Amino acid sequence: MRDKELYAAILGIRPPWEVSSVELTAQDEELRVMIEMQPGNPLSCPQCGNACPGYDTRRRSWRHLDTCQFKTILVADVPRVKCPSHGVHQIEVPWAEPGSGLTALMECLVIDWLQEASISAVARRMRLTWDEIDGVMQRAVRRGLSRRKLEEISRVGVDETSFQKRHEYVTVVSDIERDRVLHVADDRTSASLDEFWELLTPEQLAAIKAVAMDMCAAYVRSTREHVEAADSKICFDRFHVAKLLNDAVNTVRKQENRELAAAGEHVPPRTKYIWAETAENMPQNRRVQFELLRECSLKAGRAWAIKDAARWLWSYVSRAWASKAWKRWIGWALRSRLEPI
Repeated sequence: MRDKELYAAILGIRPPWEVSSVELTAQDEELRVMIEMQPGNPLSCPQCGNACPGYDTRRRSWRHLDTCQFKTILVADVPRVKCPSHGVHQIEVPWAEPGSGLTALMECLVIDWLQEASISAVARRMRLTWDEIDGVMQRAVRRGLSRRKLEEISRVGVDETSFQKRHEYVTVVSDIERDRVLHVADDRTSASLDEFWELLTPEQLAAIKAVAMDMCAAYVRSTREHVEAADSKICFDRFHVAKLLNDAVNTVRKQENRELAAAGEHVPPRTKYIWAETAENMPQNRRVQFELLRECSLKAGRAWAIKDAARWLWSYVSRAWASKAWKRWIGWALRSRLEPI
């Protein structure tokens, strides 16, 4: 098999395109594959698909997968057409996306490597620039977003995360069922989450069954504005509820310690982390101290008991029984007369 036929088979070049020559430059460790369009082939506008007359040609090159140790470059004089409706446009080539300097196969390899290493590392190993690798990633994201428009999304998670020492925040929306990020927006406001809801079609919004989030009022407000029956779909996640309860127990402890000190009573020392733990996870030395503290009828002990009972509310699988348990727990918390709780 001759070199032109070999590379036509390797690259999947089909009429009206053909490999015209293969040039090897050993000094530069570069292999250039010249591709031409067969004469007389009808041309069409890439925007509307209508047949159009040719306008001119522009030489373009694309980086392809390496041939052994040699960098492989595809080169072609790509025709441009003049469409009566859309003006002058370059036709699309079958081996690469419009606007990309890499072949589709090369982009696939880059995407595989991006799942294993950083942009900088992939750029070094593949002898590409940082911008070229970033371009591959951006195009992959656009393709994913276009596919997502057709998908049904039923359970999403909304969270905030900081990414700089100055506490710059972003809002991250995830697909809980498929374990993937759906949207990232600056800040943690209602407008940040509005951006995501406005990307969805009415059918996709109607398919939403649950939205897990912390108790951020801005996220709640945004979800209520866009998702029908949002109050029955918003789920405050266990992690954030547990954190708030731990903070409440610690506030009760500090208030009680100040009251005891003001009354001249003994203040239990170093109890902050005891009340923050669960009984089964305490080391033996803390467990003994914990049992002694619980016998003292401290307000912190009552607050801890309410917090500990809340842990089991997530174990219910029946909505009816879960509702009863939550209402019972809320009644207990209200009757405790512990304002932080």
